[in-house]
Amino acid sequence: IEINMIDAIIYGVAALFGLAMFRSGWVVVRQQQAVVLQRLGKFQRAVPAGFHIKIPIVDQVAGKVNLKVQQLDVNVETKTKDDVFVHLKVSVQYFVIKSKVYDAFYELEDPKTQITSYVFDVVRAEVPKLKLDEVFARKDDIAIAIKAELAEAMDGYGYGIVKALVTDIDPDKQVKQAMHRINAAEREKVAAQYEAE
Repeated sequence: IEINMIDAIIYGVAALFGLAMFRSGWVVVRQQQAVVLQRLGKFQRAVPAGFHIKIPIVDQVAGKVNLKVQQLDVNVETKTKDDVFVHLKVSVQYFVIKSKVYDAFYELEDPKTQITSYVFDVVRAEVPKLKLDEVFARKDDIAIAIKAELAEAMDGYGYGIVKALVTDIDPDKQVKQAMHRINAAEREKVAAQYEAE
């Protein structure tokens, strides 16, 4: 009876080991993802969506990469040419280039921080050249400059830039109040002229 019990335990352990080996011999990758496989700690390949065979124990999943377009919102405070502090909200849409999954996974620790740094750099280089009214009028030019800088810099890290948008321009509160007073005074002046005529 004891021999049968030992045999049963051995068979049970062998079955569990076999099941574990079978399960670790393949990987299923979801749509819009890529999985990075390493063989004994070294990059082996990036596998796209679908069912893939790998060598049990030898091949390990190092991580997953999201291939969807993602958005990062960056808030930047800077000063205009006419010494007005202004807050800009910049939305950057980016994605991992499918052929550069290796670079995207291994080159950058934190792509969002890198993108944020470039946005700050470009905004703080472009906006101080413009007066406040020009910032509003040329927000598309600022967005184009941000996209061009980001596209060039991030391509080497495996990221593509879809679009950069300046979605909000918010001057200092006192400046906004002054602008409202100026607009109100202008309208009162026009109204007075019409009444005089």
